[in-house]
Amino acid sequence: MDAIDAQRRARWHNPELPSLADRRVLLVGAGSLAGAIAERLRPFEVELTIVARTARDGVHGVDELPVLLPDADIVVLAVPGSAQTHHLLDAGGLAALPDGALVVNVARGGVVDTAALLAELESGRLRAALDVTDPEPLPADHPLWHAPHTIITAHQGGNSDATYSRVAALLRRQLEHLLAGEPLENVVART
Repeated sequence: MDAIDAQRRARWHNPELPSLADRRVLLVGAGSLAGAIAERLRPFEVELTIVARTARDGVHGVDELPVLLPDADIVVLAVPGSAQTHHLLDAGGLAALPDGALVVNVARGGVVDTAALLAELESGRLRAALDVTDPEPLPADHPLWHAPHTIITAHQGGNSDATYSRVAALLRRQLEHLLAGEPLENVVART
């Protein structure tokens, strides 16, 4: 944001900034979106820890969050919205994060306790990048719009000129899998 402000004022502003390299990133989610995020983070040489509903080889269970949060520089939330993930990152979880930590929510707004996050942001202790909010859409008079160290986008994560061609390709593959009796892609839960 400082760079954008400096550009608008035609001011050369060249501070030393924190790097993504060597940061401890806690990726909460292990589905296809989380996998794509992990692929994009690895070239930046982050220390990546993945958390899913249940622990397995190379993946921590969600029950380990209280132990993992205090060491996270960045928490990326990429889980489906459900009763189990509602306020997954609550006041206690947010308080456990170290000063200056960044909360990135590309999941659902309700995954984070908005009131607790707002308190942390207004204190200046945490930072946030939110593609989703609770409530959504965020009302014009909501204080989250003006919280310091916060970037909000209006649920734009999948809204690009590549979306429709990718959806069509996935639909085609899913139909081919279905016709061939093969397992479908991106299955979240079986009933």
